[in-house]
Amino acid sequence: IRDKMPDEYAVLLRDFLSDVGGFRAIEGVIIGSVVPPLTETFIELSQRYAEVDPVVVSARIKTGITVAVDQPEQVGADRIVNAAAVHYLYGGPAIVIDFGTATTFDIVARDGSYSGGSIAPGIGIAMDALVGRTAQLYQVALQPPPSPIGRNTTHAIQSGLFWGYIGLVEGLVARLRIAMPDGAQAKVIATGGLATLFNTHTAVIDQIAPLLTLDGLRLLHALNRP
Repeated sequence: IRDKMPDEYAVLLRDFLSDVGGFRAIEGVIIGSVVPPLTETFIELSQRYAEVDPVVVSARIKTGITVAVDQPEQVGADRIVNAAAVHYLYGGPAIVIDFGTATTFDIVARDGSYSGGSIAPGIGIAMDALVGRTAQLYQVALQPPPSPIGRNTTHAIQSGLFWGYIGLVEGLVARLRIAMPDGAQAKVIATGGLATLFNTHTAVIDQIAPLLTLDGLRLLHALNRP
């Protein structure tokens, strides 16, 4: 929801925080946003209602890692947070896969530097595009069909989406390993809503970390606490 004002978000948050004492219970705020208009909205909300200056995640704050890419200022906050979390919690070398709206693949080197990665459309976006641009196709459950050979339209769509996506993940991980200096030793850490589902159908994921981004935000706030 991009068009609400800070006061409107404050009403929603006040209800959410009612059991712990409201805004006065907030001791610190960290914002990891990839939507610039919302970033400013939540900075204002934090300052006005919680009376806290928030930490805003970017390559300019203390992260404990080196953002070693061509344009560090363009790296999404979510990718910085995930890379820092993996560095502190698991160590490198590592490949971080975040199954979100987009599916991101991020490289954490042995020395803790973030050296880039890949961004692919999330499987939900792929389904929306397929259904939205093809008159006779429709939404299906995101799950593997009984066989890769679909014998009806539902199973054919599921096969293309699910097994096609598994192929994307496995193929990209293989290519990223080759491109990394020590890729053969890289751990593959997955997070995001669909990580568990995909993990049960591929051998390339070594560890599921469902709270990786939240853990990263906690760690970065501790490093940058005002």
